[in-house]
Amino acid sequence: MSKKIWMRLVVGLAVVTSLACAGWVASSNVIAQNVLTGDWTASVDQDNGGKIHLNLEQRSDKRGRHQMGQTYDFADLQGLSREQALSGGSVKFSLVREAGRIDCEGSFQNGKGSGTFRFTGNQSFVSAMKSRGFDFEEDSSSNDERHSENRLFAATTLNVTTALADDLSSAGFGKLQVEDLFKAAIFKIDSKFMREMKASGFPNMGMEELVKARIFKIDANFVSQVVQMGFDQEPFESLVKMRIFKITPEFITEVRNEGLTDISVEDIVKLRIFKIDSEFIRQAKADGVPLDVERLVQRRIGVARN
Repeated sequence: MSKKIWMRLVVGLAVVTSLACAGWVASSNVIAQNVLTGDWTASVDQDNGGKIHLNLEQRSDKRGRHQMGQTYDFADLQGLSREQALSGGSVKFSLVREAGRIDCEGSFQNGKGSGTFRFTGNQSFVSAMKSRGFDFEEDSSSNDERHSENRLFAATTLNVTTALADDLSSAGFGKLQVEDLFKAAIFKIDSKFMREMKASGFPNMGMEELVKARIFKIDANFVSQVVQMGFDQEPFESLVKMRIFKITPEFITEVRNEGLTDISVEDIVKLRIFKIDSEFIRQAKADGVPLDVERLVQRRIGVARN
């Protein structure tokens, strides 16, 4: 498998995992009321007393079980406190957002709870979004009869708002889709970040590249650092590689001090993959190995003695 394909798989898995909630499949037949129902489970985050992990699951005879999980602040859940969750007993609480509300009933015991939920979408939100160019009722290629409600549900759990839509649109990145709003909410992408990345030398970035930037912690400061390393004309994918393989200014300085002055990002990636550092290079030179990345790799894997 080539490194390019492998990298696409890495990014793809990260994005698919984080966007699982956007693929929510519902089976309720009450379409006119925009209502979905299902079961919930929850547990208090013991490492962070102010948060709770809430899992929402819908069952469908045709499509099986479908679920999503999200961690919330207790302040996000109206009618539920940390003390209630820990002390136990019957509970009623709601997650109320601009896109809709999820009303939950059930009980807790020792910080763990379960019960049923009912989701009601907000049609005013749908209209407000449509006026901004984001059509939540647009036909789905998956032929999901509850596509609109599923999108509203995802928007509620992720807290997608008209303010977010306005903010993203103000960055001047061209036409955005509803799914772009989900990605922005998940990966905390806002107009400030979009403008910073555009100003750093990537004016044609799309949402997919912005998601990768968030996943691999690429920001304007890192781009500036890459330029200082001497790689000022690199495509965005090169920055992703540098993050994946932990290429730092210190490492670049080390290998250049050993004589590898004219070196590309691809060459540096090879050095990282095969764990070739300054000490290995010095020993190889002492043994008569030519100062060439391919020859150093051959030396490391044992296919050439000198």
